[in-house]
Amino acid sequence: MTSAPPTVTVRRVTTTRAGGFSVAPYDSFNLGDHVGDDPEAVRRNRIRLAEGIGLTPDRLVWMEQVHGRNVEIVDGPRAEPVPVTDALVTTVPGLALVVLTADCVPILLSDDEAGVIAAVHAGRIGARIGIVPRVLEAMVSVGARVERIGAFLGPAASGRQYEVPAAMRADVEAHLPGSATTTVRKTPGLDLRAGISRQLTEAGVGGIALDPRCTIEDKTLFSHRRGAPTGRIAGVIWMDPTA
Repeated sequence: MTSAPPTVTVRRVTTTRAGGFSVAPYDSFNLGDHVGDDPEAVRRNRIRLAEGIGLTPDRLVWMEQVHGRNVEIVDGPRAEPVPVTDALVTTVPGLALVVLTADCVPILLSDDEAGVIAAVHAGRIGARIGIVPRVLEAMVSVGARVERIGAFLGPAASGRQYEVPAAMRADVEAHLPGSATTTVRKTPGLDLRAGISRQLTEAGVGGIALDPRCTIEDKTLFSHRRGAPTGRIAGVIWMDPTA
C-alpha cells in the first residue's frame, strides 16, 4: 500500500494601508517603491511585512511590474525586484512571492500537493493579453497540475466602480469574456475578477476564492483610481517550512 505525498502548508496574506511608516498621501503601510514615497519609509514597511509573516526581508521576492505577461520561475532570494515581470512561480519553501496592487487584481495560486506557488499582477492590460494562462503553464512546467491548483483573487477595483469607455469594455470582453459590466452610475465598466474567475474555471483550476473588497470603495485600501498618487497594498504567498 502506498501513501499519498505530503501536502505543504501554503500561507497567503493581503495587507491594508494601516500600520506603517509612510506619510500622506502614502499613509501609512505603502509597500510600493515606485510611487514617489520616501524610500526609507518603504524599506521600513517592507521589513515590518517580513517580520509580520515570520520571515526575514531577504526571503521576500518582489517584481518590477509592467502590465505585461512575463512569468519568472525563481529558485532563491533576489537582491532586487525581478525585472519586467508580472508573475512569479516557485517550488522553494520559505520563499515569499509578493504582488503589489492599487486597483489591479492580485492573484495567489498554489498546488499544495506538488509544492508550487505563484503570485500574479493582473491589471486590465495583463489580463487582456493572457498573463493567467502563461502562469498556469509555468506552474505545470515545474510539477503542478491545473486541477489541483487553488486560486485566491485579492481586493481590486470592482465592476460597480471600474468605469471605462464603451470601446475599451468591448475590447477587454472580447479577450477576457465575463469582464463586461455596468457601473453603479449606469456607465460601461469592467469586472476583471469576474473575467479572470471565468478564465480560471474554463482552464480547469480546482478552486477559486475571492476577496470581495473593492479598492475604489474601501478607504482602508490603496486605490490609484480613487486618488493618485497613492501607495500599494501587497498580496503575499509562501510555503511555510515550519508547518
